[in-house]
Amino acid sequence: MDNATQPCVVLAGDIGGTNARLRMARAQAGRLDVLAEHAYRVADFGGLEHAIEKFIARARAAIATPFSLDRACFAVAGPISDGHAKLTNAPWTIDAQAIADRFGIERVKLVNDFHAAAAGIGEIAPERMLVLQQGLPAPAAPRLVIGAGTGLGVAYAIPVSGGYRVVPGEGGHVGFAPANDEQIELIRFVQASLGRVTAEHLLSGPGIVRLYAFATTAERSGIPADVEREGAAAVARRAEADEPAAQHALELFAAILGAVAGDHALSVLASGGVYIAGGIAAKLAPYLRTGSFLAAFNAKGVHSALMARMPVRVVLDERLGLAGAARLALDDET
Repeated sequence: MDNATQPCVVLAGDIGGTNARLRMARAQAGRLDVLAEHAYRVADFGGLEHAIEKFIARARAAIATPFSLDRACFAVAGPISDGHAKLTNAPWTIDAQAIADRFGIERVKLVNDFHAAAAGIGEIAPERMLVLQQGLPAPAAPRLVIGAGTGLGVAYAIPVSGGYRVVPGEGGHVGFAPANDEQIELIRFVQASLGRVTAEHLLSGPGIVRLYAFATTAERSGIPADVEREGAAAVARRAEADEPAAQHALELFAAILGAVAGDHALSVLASGGVYIAGGIAAKLAPYLRTGSFLAAFNAKGVHSALMARMPVRVVLDERLGLAGAARLALDDET
């Protein structure tokens, strides 16, 4: 199929540990027009195929003209091997060929969720991004996309002829490196229950609860029932109500995210831009603007001036992964 000239309908998904976002779009001449979109709770379905079935039925009821699905791409929060994936933080397993056979789709691709996020950066309007550091953008330089949600995702976009090649991975599972005495106490606190401490153990929804537990232990009080029940959302709500422990937990989150993002950005010299994605970053943007994030991001010793020239933005549109998956569905490369 010549995707540049012939119209086709693509199915895109951004499948995380908590939510499965699905989008149907019509592609023609490089443009993607959204036909239908909906988000489902992963816990409400036994697998992705059940959610797709419900979504297609919903789309057929809403779209006046008949359609058939030509391509599909699903961004998955977990490792992928030979067309199969297992969500890291949910019990779903995904089989690309089984989905293709069941729904009659010509080509079904599975990609890492932050592969899709990196591919979707160009689809997001500038007004849907919050500038943390203007920097000096270099148009033909590597980019970094990093973000916290149920886990921590990382992807690099490396410039190639005619665009970018995305290099995904499991960068969220690198070891956590404490930057000061308090963070040394923090890693000891978390090691007691987890052993090896990774960046994801702190930079995620569950990570925010661990940071709150550390902050409340320092204040000799226990974790309240709403935090145990609702997790990071309750911590954010308590911070908005000016609770010191919750605010301190989110300040720690911002500083650690800044340090980890800076380490990844330095590793590829991401002068093309650093993009902080994921639902948590959008919700906690005020904490990322207070200074601790950028101070930690730029604190790279002899390379601090280099870091200060890197553009840093928060992606406020939670549909970044969907936009990237829809674009990747049209790409004939894996």
